[in-house]
Amino acid sequence: MRKQDITIYDVAREAKVSMATVSRVVNGNTNVRKDTRERVMEVINRLHYQPNAVAQGLASKRTTTVGLIVPDLTNLYFAELSKGIDDIALLYKYNIIITSIENRLMREDQAIQGLLNKQVDGVIYMSNCLPKEAVEAFKRTDTPVVLAGTKDNHKEFPSVTIDYHKADIEALNLLYNDGRRNLALVVGDADAVVNADCRIPAYKEFMAEHNLGEGKIYTNIKDHSDGYNLYSRLRQDGVDGVVVTRDITAVGILNSAIDAGQKVPDDLEIITASATQIASVVRPALTAIRQPLYDMGAVAMRMLTKLMNNEEVVDTQIELPYELLKKQSTSNQ
Repeated sequence: MRKQDITIYDVAREAKVSMATVSRVVNGNTNVRKDTRERVMEVINRLHYQPNAVAQGLASKRTTTVGLIVPDLTNLYFAELSKGIDDIALLYKYNIIITSIENRLMREDQAIQGLLNKQVDGVIYMSNCLPKEAVEAFKRTDTPVVLAGTKDNHKEFPSVTIDYHKADIEALNLLYNDGRRNLALVVGDADAVVNADCRIPAYKEFMAEHNLGEGKIYTNIKDHSDGYNLYSRLRQDGVDGVVVTRDITAVGILNSAIDAGQKVPDDLEIITASATQIASVVRPALTAIRQPLYDMGAVAMRMLTKLMNNEEVVDTQIELPYELLKKQSTSNQ
């Protein structure tokens, strides 16, 4: 008999017990005699029986499985978020299925529907935006959804984030206090809610309050090469201080400036808004807005466990504290 063909029926037959008894042993139910439990476990180990989470959950319509939707598996921002999610999922005995929507190989609503078809008990969504198709796909199901590190206007979806507007104002103020006046903002997707409703308004508000003109906002700058190629424009435009939304983009700007013979922070000050490990391993180390990524993931997963178990959740829109880490890419006067 092949390993994948082993069923709970085979285990029950070999152990000479009922399938209900096997189920109780598998699920850790203590209402089984010690000798019976040992006999069942011996058969399970000998036959290499692997319980099927979906099959186990058919009666209760629960699979103890959570779907995790990420836009890019190589992005350290989402990787660090996922670590907090995974640890809490393990604590509460939930399995995780990861679905990546990287490079848009599949329409987002199709990817989400494919995940929901796996009968997950809940979903954690991580991305810089929540498209209309994703919202509609989620609304078609009763499956609980929590947004982690994702800012969105749909308040019906619980979320765990930071105050991005306040954080960017603080970063810009640091540059201003260092004597920088030609300030710029570099973002990826300008239409993402976190940028359109938080970061870009914060930048415009700061520039207006300090009589610094309209300033410069550079959009669609998403990776290292984009940042590297952008530096010549920053230099041409006279930018002397910049807030960048992605670490990898900030590193691209940093490397390009150094290759051009410029000094950071003397000629250009750089602040990144993500503070993943990338920001600390480059030299000079990047001043960064440290989002508590692990905690954001952990809190999101804990909230999801409550929603999946119909427990009361008092606050569904949580903003965790952030920290502005002053490193070598700013003079920090």
